[in-house]
Amino acid sequence: MSVSWRAERAGINRLEGYLLLQAERDRATDRARRFAGRLDWLTVAQREEVERLYAQDQMAFTEQTLRTVARRCEELRAEYRQVYRRLRWRLLVAALLGAVAVAVMAATALAAG
Repeated sequence: MSVSWRAERAGINRLEGYLLLQAERDRATDRARRFAGRLDWLTVAQREEVERLYAQDQMAFTEQTLRTVARRCEELRAEYRQVYRRLRWRLLVAALLGAVAVAVMAATALAAG
């Protein structure tokens, strides 16, 4: 992979993250408006405060959820790397043992023949 490709990919990932965050912020704001809209006894100022706090709480929940998911992804990545390394090692050992077996059989055949 070239450095420019990695930089482009990182830029795309940041842009995607930004867009996802903005979409979640819009959804949180919409949920806050719908929630506060059911509280018809609130004054305008109270309704705005409820909306603000609700949206803020939703974003904090989303952030915590994403952090938990990201941490689990990293754990799984580490586990899979370890399993992959073990499998590669086993394959290498099996290939070497197979090569030794073939060499022994060839040497035995030459000695007998």
